Amino acid sequence: MKVSVKQDQKDASVFAEIHCRDITDEVTRLERHIRNFDSFIPARCDGENVNISYADILYIESVDKKTFVYTETKVCNTEKRLYELEEMLDPGEFFRCSKSMIVHLSKVTSLKPEITRNILATLKNGEVIVVSRRYAVRLKELIGIKN
Repeated sequence: MKVSVKQDQKDASVFAEIHCRDITDEVTRLERHIRNFDSFIPARCDGENVNISYADILYIESVDKKTFVYTETKVCNTEKRLYELEEMLDPGEFFRCSKSMIVHLSKVTSLKPEITRNILATLKNGEVIVVSRRYAVRLKELIGIKN
């Protein structure tokens, strides 16, 4: 893949264009990544309103009808429901790993299968989350592991 940046003194806007022979999964993923580059989730942390960048999210969890967004440094509450966030987020980057959790795949450093067919996923901050067996097969497909 070639990348070039052209500076235009006459135009202050930023414009991205993808040139390709065929629209492959890689091209579609790149387009979604560019579109979501500055995207964020509105939330509340320590009594103040904040915008959490998609890139900062480790995982999102729903507990007792409340939705929490976890980053490396904080836990914030959002008004959005898990299913709403799942629709907003790039399915190539974010994965529904259980009924109550979405994980940012690029923040996963290792996977360990359990005897129960669940998978333990270790995140960049050392935290371990459970990928339920119901979602484990799809996760293996996404990351290219064959059964």
